[in-house]
Amino acid sequence: MRQSNYLAPTMRDVPADADAISHQLMLRAGMMRQVAAGVYAYLPLAKRVIAKVEAIIREELDAIGAQELTLPTLHPAELWQKSGRWESMGDELIRLKDRHGRDFALGPTHEEVITTLIQDGIASYKKLPLNVYQIQTKYRDERRPRFGLLRGREFIMKDAYSFHDTEESLDETYWEMHAAYTRIFKRVGLEFRPVIADSGAIGGKDTHEFMALASVGEDTIAYSDGSDYAANIEMAATKAPEPVSAQDHAQLEKKPTPNAKTVADAAEALGMQNNEILKALVVKLDDELTMLLLRGDDELNEVKAGHELGAKELVMASEEEILEAFGATPGSLGPVGVKDVKIYADYAIQGMNRIACGANETNYHYIGVGPGRDYSVTEYKDLRFIQAGDASPDGQGTIQFAEGIEVGQVFKVGTGYSEALGAQFLDQNGKAKPFYMGCYGIGVSRTVSAVIEQFHDENGIQWPAPVAPYHVHLLCLNVKNEEQMQLSEHLYETLKKNRVEVFYDDRAERAGVKFKDADLIGLPIRVSVGKRAGESMVEVKLRTTGEQHDVHVDDLIAFIEAQLTK
Repeated sequence: MRQSNYLAPTMRDVPADADAISHQLMLRAGMMRQVAAGVYAYLPLAKRVIAKVEAIIREELDAIGAQELTLPTLHPAELWQKSGRWESMGDELIRLKDRHGRDFALGPTHEEVITTLIQDGIASYKKLPLNVYQIQTKYRDERRPRFGLLRGREFIMKDAYSFHDTEESLDETYWEMHAAYTRIFKRVGLEFRPVIADSGAIGGKDTHEFMALASVGEDTIAYSDGSDYAANIEMAATKAPEPVSAQDHAQLEKKPTPNAKTVADAAEALGMQNNEILKALVVKLDDELTMLLLRGDDELNEVKAGHELGAKELVMASEEEILEAFGATPGSLGPVGVKDVKIYADYAIQGMNRIACGANETNYHYIGVGPGRDYSVTEYKDLRFIQAGDASPDGQGTIQFAEGIEVGQVFKVGTGYSEALGAQFLDQNGKAKPFYMGCYGIGVSRTVSAVIEQFHDENGIQWPAPVAPYHVHLLCLNVKNEEQMQLSEHLYETLKKNRVEVFYDDRAERAGVKFKDADLIGLPIRVSVGKRAGESMVEVKLRTTGEQHDVHVDDLIAFIEAQLTK
């Protein structure tokens, strides 16, 4: 493709509203332009990258028997109302009415639509399992679109759905898709980790996110430095401590702690460390008032706690509710003397025998508090955020943190949607049963951004060959020089005949401008036709390493093929 009439308007300055590197570089390299906040037009270079990512996805999913289809973008409200997500998705769901006043939504995901489709099309277990997928634009009304394609209102996604007659069949496809995702992201070139995750709005219980490691990542990954264990920090388990031998109880005393609103305030007033104080939090578990106990230097992990305690909803109690139930303000709460309220405690405080806690009297704390004697716990649970340096839950190594971009996720959603929407099949005994479902997503446009976040330098993008928009950037450094122009035209035709994807800079620009644009766009190999054109010699530069080679044109094809197959 000739660059002289190609739609790739490069920019020299960094856009003021672009925070992420990928956002900056996609704008500067002429890959996309913003139409509205969180809404972008993909220009030809971006479309080629997206097409290559999609091709890799199709190859891997087709190889395991998944079938591609296309589902509608416009969804009738009735489907979402049946599943309960018309309300639960809240303002993120883009809603509209047709001319007859009927409610519709622009699809952010397609569980409701595909479940209804399968309900009408599959009647018997003999047609199962079934795995279908699509690649399509999705819509979500983000409150604060940012980071370019990483968090937009409109995004390209591959979503797949599997249907099964047994949980065992679902489990088999789940891990088959997990393996396919691993191959996809390896082929794309990403450094990534599959991590244990929360299913969020999709629902279900078992799920893994595929996280591309990047400093701009909105998620924190907790991983072991001694094993393959990795989890989203919201789901990272903490290792239960070894049983601690009983200690003699200290004398229980009440101490004044004026104006102590936080653990740090109480610790200072009592001359203690934060980890010697019990942090008592009051929450509502499905509207039931409950007290949660943590060590003072730990933080409650609300997502994980909700799962641990089997709650559909966990919200913090208001100060008014706390005052009414316990007679004290939040900074002075504790478990001593509490009755008729369930108390769950984090594993980390099982061995704490001489501790301090709020006295359930504003501005007072107890010291010398001992479990069993002074308070009882309904059950010990994993309630806290894991910390760097903690022992890995699998017993191998210690926990480290990294930032990541979610590029894919696999879910076992079970029978939630099929039961809500009345989707059933007949089993081998002729009995009607709800389908077991799996759900599997890849953010195609997010994957493109993640690649750029991992592969760039101060001059621009460094595309991995499998997803580069073109493989070779051919530069004629002086289009007014007849020798250079003739050789450039000859090489352009030769590269095309040998099926080398070539982007030909035939513009009447200075050599310096062409070099800067080539580095910015970041194709794997740059071939410059310059002063040695009369000798049939060109300069070849590898974008990733910066290596430069003088190559005779007769050897150029072999040289390029050798570099691309490394």
